[in-house]
Amino acid sequence: MSTPTTATDAQLARWERFRAGRNTALATEHGWLTLTSFQWLEAEPSEVELVPGLWSTDGTTAFLTASAADGLTLVETGQGVDGTISATLQDEESLMWVQFGGKDGKQVVVELAMRADKYAVRTRDNNSPVLTGFKGVPTYEYNPAWVIEGRFESYDEPKDVPIGTANPLVDGVHRSVGEVAFRVPGVPHEIRLHAEEEKLGALNVTFHDETNGETTDEWRKVFIPRPRPDGSVVIDFNRAINYPSAFTPYGTCPMPVRGNSIDVRVEAGEKLPQD
Repeated sequence: MSTPTTATDAQLARWERFRAGRNTALATEHGWLTLTSFQWLEAEPSEVELVPGLWSTDGTTAFLTASAADGLTLVETGQGVDGTISATLQDEESLMWVQFGGKDGKQVVVELAMRADKYAVRTRDNNSPVLTGFKGVPTYEYNPAWVIEGRFESYDEPKDVPIGTANPLVDGVHRSVGEVAFRVPGVPHEIRLHAEEEKLGALNVTFHDETNGETTDEWRKVFIPRPRPDGSVVIDFNRAINYPSAFTPYGTCPMPVRGNSIDVRVEAGEKLPQD
């Protein structure tokens, strides 16, 4: 599987469009490449790094106290913050709450997040060197051999499976709707991976493989188009992509379900980002 087979012009054209779209989506303002901090909120109003004002939580609600001189405005309305404001989120929700800095006062957005039933803030700075130095994600050469036929076996009911995340203080849950089964040429046994459901019935599979930590990040994910009526699917590992945690230490991205491993080198898709 390590030697690329010949791709058609149409396959390469589709691949190049996918890669261009992927790199454009990553390099957006206040996107994943702009994260510059992740900080938990405390009970007492306190300063946090990189952000004006005093921040706190009572466990249910988050509070921000700032003066007009701090230059903070609400992302949604542009209204200045002068006094104390509050917001309430459910677990795993996020809110692009306030902004400041730069000529337009919008260089840095402060994201309020609820993770592991605790409030945190993340700063998203458009001057982050990860964004300003971004030249695209390195990838393996497109290889049609890594477009693999398989089948999807759905569960009667989704199963919530506890998982870890990129942040050791945050646990996650994988809502598995079934398993994707397939064979890799040259590997004698069948591989089975838990899958989550995406919009319009598509699937999302998060997996380890033998390239992790060498040429690829510790785990990746691949989206699979909606299964056909007979359960058959096409898995294009050329479209395996990194989670945001590959680009920043401030992500809380889900790890694969235990056992979601491919015991071969999947030399397809995105590689480790360049430093």
